Amino acid sequence: MRHLILIKHSLPAIEPTLPAKQWPLSPEGHQRCSTLTTLLTHYTPTLIVSSPERKAQQTAAHLSLAFHQPYHVSEGLHEHERSKTGFLPQTHFEQIMDTFFSQPDSIVFGSESAHQARTRFSFAIEQALQEAPGGDVFVIAHGTVITLFVSYHTTLAPLPLWKSLDLPSFISLSIPDYRLLELHPHLDRHET
Repeated sequence: MRHLILIKHSLPAIEPTLPAKQWPLSPEGHQRCSTLTTLLTHYTPTLIVSSPERKAQQTAAHLSLAFHQPYHVSEGLHEHERSKTGFLPQTHFEQIMDTFFSQPDSIVFGSESAHQARTRFSFAIEQALQEAPGGDVFVIAHGTVITLFVSYHTTLAPLPLWKSLDLPSFISLSIPDYRLLELHPHLDRHET
């Protein structure tokens, strides 16, 4: 069985004056990548692909080194397009995300609706799977687009899933039917 492993990037160093896509991993985020690598050792990636965002690429670089597999960048794997929104306090951000997930065809904030972001991300996933006709595929991306993709293909509700995903975390789906196989919302917690 082939696996699509959707990996939410590790913990960034939040710099409110910079767009989130430019945030690097924090020192703790780099350390967490070691634990993430250990949790993923039962997979055999033939392709590692990353969002172009800095924190995702740095997470991918850790996995690339550990699995002796180069990674490449796919533009379509970036987070929901909200770079001009600015930094929002967590409680306000969660309220907006509740509306975002419950009104998928509306542009709630940023410049993409949930439906548009999922469609774009899904296309990038399909392209990655075509590049790797065999073996497992690691995709390093972001919480919102991962949530949109997984909730579309499974019975998981989007807002609770989105809230549960730590930095880093991962979800394993079967290829080609995207059946949920493994959910690691936290490095120390495993669900199936």
